[in-house]
Amino acid sequence: MFIITLWQLLVYLKCVNEFILPSPFNIFKAFVQLIESGELLSDLLNSIKRVGVGFLLASFCGVSLGVASGYFRGLSKALTPIFEFLRPIPPIAWIPIAILWFGLGDSPAYFIVFMGAFFPIFINSYWGIKSSKLIYINVARNFAVSRFIILTDVALPGSLPHILRGLRIGLGLAWTSVIAAELVGAQSGLGYMIQLNRIMLKTCNVVAGMIAIGIVGLAMNYLMAVLERRVTFWNQETIEKIPCSRKRAKVV
Repeated sequence: MFIITLWQLLVYLKCVNEFILPSPFNIFKAFVQLIESGELLSDLLNSIKRVGVGFLLASFCGVSLGVASGYFRGLSKALTPIFEFLRPIPPIAWIPIAILWFGLGDSPAYFIVFMGAFFPIFINSYWGIKSSKLIYINVARNFAVSRFIILTDVALPGSLPHILRGLRIGLGLAWTSVIAAELVGAQSGLGYMIQLNRIMLKTCNVVAGMIAIGIVGLAMNYLMAVLERRVTFWNQETIEKIPCSRKRAKVV
């Protein structure tokens, strides 16, 4: 609150150029106007749709390939070098070739979101399977359990905390990737709205769009954290974060 008050005071005293950094009051006013006009909601829904499609594709491919690569050594040797080569390439670097392949619109944004979310999901799924406790797997093998049952009933549940952590990271990167894609390769969405208002020299709307991006990103991270805690309540790291009274209930 102190920072916002100081910020408003500096702009009021003309110590800061309002064209470069608008006052909090004017940003709030622009934010409300964008909501009332429906422009912000429309662009927000378009961005969420692109993130949803790209993230679901990345989740399916990343978890499937990560689990399979972690469990089957031959597949790991074949895929890991390829993915390690592609992983350092930032999603924004794929934008020109995505536009060349798919043109303008939603398709290149889906692709960029996929590339941003896939690798953290794949890596966490891979290491989740690789770090499965050997003692549990050996017990299953002693009872002559098939490899498929070991994977689905032993290794996969044990790797669930890693997989969910990868999904959480992947969703955050998916959100940042779609904004980058919309800045240059889309005709709707929050990224497009920010770029359009920048060209029109409406700095208040640009900052209001940035605030909307931050709010939605924070909400996504919170929802994924809640899901992670609820699904993996048995995980030791999760139990340690639970207050003592609830911890006893969970353990019992």
